Amino acid sequence: MLIRDALLPEFDQETATTRRLFERIPDDKFSFKPHPKSMDMASLATHLCEMTNWTPETISKDSIDLAGFDPSQRKIAASRAELLDMFDKAVVNARTALAAAEDAQLMEPWSLKSGDKVFFTMPKVAVLRSFVFNHTVHHRAQLSVYLRLNDIPVPAMYGPSADEQNF
Repeated sequence: MLIRDALLPEFDQETATTRRLFERIPDDKFSFKPHPKSMDMASLATHLCEMTNWTPETISKDSIDLAGFDPSQRKIAASRAELLDMFDKAVVNARTALAAAEDAQLMEPWSLKSGDKVFFTMPKVAVLRSFVFNHTVHHRAQLSVYLRLNDIPVPAMYGPSADEQNF
């Protein structure tokens, strides 16, 4: 079995789950923050879109250099419709890149760095699983708490939720 064939079903399941959360975010809750140190809902949800875009970046490059990255230049979704559009485009691009990835390419080393400082280097497949997929699940869990705190029904993810028993 090719590595991509093992990753694609997981990618499809996780992106579908993420989209279900996005579909529930009302436009009037985009500025919600549970704590002063927390991202607002729009920034957190947009970050999930950005992480989906990391899939083709990871596959096609050997590193990402954060030197010079300016978070204030990020495009943050202003509405649910814009968020869903951003996410759907990211999913198509990510899935296309993943479906075309060869095993040898996925075993190549990839690094996260800032200038001369290297934070980590791992095979691209490990980066996809940890830095992209698992990292996405982590932030999606945060988003589910944001929904709960706003009395917005949380969809079933890995089994029933308190709001959806029909898993």
